[in-house]
Amino acid sequence: MSYQVLARKWRPRNFSTLVGQEHVVRALTHALSEQRLHHAYLFTGTRGVGKTTIARILAKSLNCELGISATPCGVCAACQEIDGGRFVDLLEVDAATNTRVDEMRQLLENAVYAPTRGRFKVYVIDEVHMLSNSAFNAMLKTLEEPPEHVKFILATTDPQKIPVTVLSRCLQFNLKQMTATAITGHLGHILLAEDIPFDAAALALVARSAAGSMRDALSLLDQAIAHGAGKVEERQLRSMLGTVDQDHLFTILDALKDGDSAALMRVAADLGMRSLSFSAALQELASLLTRLQVVQCVPTAIDEDEPDRDRLLLLAAAFSPEFVQLAYQIVNIGRTELPSAPDEYSGFVMVLLRLHTFRPSTVPDVLGAVAFRGTVTSAGRHQVTHAVTERLPSERMPSGESRSVGAQAETENVDWHKVVAALSLSGLAKELAQNSELRQLDDRLCVLRLPPTLGHLQMKPNPDRLQQALSDHFGKSLQLRIELALNESDTPAEAAGRQRQERQDQAAYSISTDLFIRDAIDSLDATVVQSSIKPIA
Repeated sequence: MSYQVLARKWRPRNFSTLVGQEHVVRALTHALSEQRLHHAYLFTGTRGVGKTTIARILAKSLNCELGISATPCGVCAACQEIDGGRFVDLLEVDAATNTRVDEMRQLLENAVYAPTRGRFKVYVIDEVHMLSNSAFNAMLKTLEEPPEHVKFILATTDPQKIPVTVLSRCLQFNLKQMTATAITGHLGHILLAEDIPFDAAALALVARSAAGSMRDALSLLDQAIAHGAGKVEERQLRSMLGTVDQDHLFTILDALKDGDSAALMRVAADLGMRSLSFSAALQELASLLTRLQVVQCVPTAIDEDEPDRDRLLLLAAAFSPEFVQLAYQIVNIGRTELPSAPDEYSGFVMVLLRLHTFRPSTVPDVLGAVAFRGTVTSAGRHQVTHAVTERLPSERMPSGESRSVGAQAETENVDWHKVVAALSLSGLAKELAQNSELRQLDDRLCVLRLPPTLGHLQMKPNPDRLQQALSDHFGKSLQLRIELALNESDTPAEAAGRQRQERQDQAAYSISTDLFIRDAIDSLDATVVQSSIKPIA
């Protein structure tokens, strides 16, 4: 007997064996049990989630010789013929190859005739969104008022392309993507029944690779069995799929924990020698970081039988939650930047080094890192903002309290408002100076505080221009550092704004108390347009 692929051999024959679509099964079961049968059903969802399978089970439920039921017998002639694809009153049409109006009209002309063998004539139209507009129009009347013996079951992966006139005539069921847990459990059940040895980790890998499609998972499982000579093992499966071993990912996190940049380079070189996908490696690393963050925030969420439980717990204790969040962002952004890198290896190495370099441990450190390392734009790309805002190395700072006392005294003697007014600046560099608060000024360093809401002002070249203007003003080479935090005193911009408002209020008061204006208002029933009041400079 010829071999039958797993996807066909293990196709569910009834609702009780269907996996992962409980909401659809419950609705159809109740409708069949109560004989509340609609004339048109629409099943939507991605590939391999059970649209055609549910359509065939529904056709069996409608035509089983024992009667309409949610549990067709599966042994009568009608059930067996439907399972074998030989039932004359079940017409399965592929709309992708029958898109024209003439073909649809020919199909519907036969709908008026009574079924030959079954109780109902069932039309299953797959990928219905591929029909032409004329074909949709041709089927509207029949779809709305079909003969009593006709049932329509439509299936599509793209319901957005179906006219609303068709959608409104159907009961719609959206089939969900299969969860990895559901796929893993079903694959395990099949392998036990087939008496094929397997690793639980291998099934989890198949489930992730299937991306929610049970059919894809079964096809991968068939390939894995052939590749593993009758066994399904994680090591052989990773070799077949070209995916990255979890050990590589944990090695990356261990190296980050230990600050071992050389180990990171060894991982990158090893992945390159194995010709593995660096994009897939970053995708898997992001998934691992997600699991790690979940363990940190919800420790009870990790199962006792999780294979990597101990390693995850150790890493969760070693890293701060803030670093895991930043690492997740770096990895995802790095993955999007791979196509623009000189080559994928270089792009991957830079992501690892970025993870090694940015090591915040607290929320303030994260804000500080973002402040002087870069911002994430709406397009999701990491942009370096200003190098001179990085903190000075501690070894360059004079020891003792004399420097801090001197710096404080010098800072207090400087009128920042007058300094800003004297600077030769324009544009956004001027805005940066006017909206900043002076925090420290000494012989080599100028520290400004900028509200986080105005962080965009520190984009290059604004800080460079401000640093140069300050150095020229004070006659000494200064290094500028900008901190993102709420100001404790008025900035030049706030002081100027308050003065403008005071002048505006004084002008409005003068107008309201002017005798001529008051007489005009009283005698002419006039009103003052407040927006027209301008203070005299």
